Amino acid sequence: MAKKTKKQQEALKLIDRMKTYEVKEALELVKKSATAKFDETVEAAFRLGVDPKKADQQIRGALVLPHGTGKTQTVLVFAKGDKAKEAEAAGADFVGEQDLINKINQGWFEFDVIVATPDMMAEVGKLGRVLGPKGLMPNPKTGTVTFEVEKAVKEIKAGKVEYRVDRQSNIHVPIGKASFDIEKLVENFEALADTLNKVKPQAAKGIYMKNAAVTSTMGPGVKVDVTTLGKVKA
Repeated sequence: MAKKTKKQQEALKLIDRMKTYEVKEALELVKKSATAKFDETVEAAFRLGVDPKKADQQIRGALVLPHGTGKTQTVLVFAKGDKAKEAEAAGADFVGEQDLINKINQGWFEFDVIVATPDMMAEVGKLGRVLGPKGLMPNPKTGTVTFEVEKAVKEIKAGKVEYRVDRQSNIHVPIGKASFDIEKLVENFEALADTLNKVKPQAAKGIYMKNAAVTSTMGPGVKVDVTTLGKVKA
């Protein structure tokens, strides 16, 4: 285990690891403990009462955070004809067809998100083995397989984030930067919590949102009291 720096040790003293905090207080502690020389990303993590092994309890989707993530995503669009022109006009960083497929097959990955029109998926699907492990494969559930190219690109540029439950029933999502005003971080967190609550599978029984925490890139985790999140406790 890597030895903690003096700043990290001081940050740990700010937090009671046995306590759960209200959202605002938790995020204030995250901001105070983000002492790295760069603007650290703030991430929210949720442990859900679902069984991801069951198809009817898998949770995946996307939302546009009210205040974005603080990072501008590089967007690649697979489209042709008028849809390609639409993507370019909307601000996509890369637009193409087979030319970009060939580049990716050769190891090029200078992008964060891929959007594809449905008529391109037969070819894009062949990249599954290289895009899948990186979480880059377009998916209708996250709005990245669509003919509404302009909307998709603009939402991603505005701060759209994807969420997906992992094998341990956890979801991790970036909700901003440590430099954000506390109100913006709180609103982003609450927007994510509200979205997760709305997509609760009917098959999920018992407590749905078991626990939550927030952290910065280099800082310690801070537990959030899920009972203060309105309706998110089932």
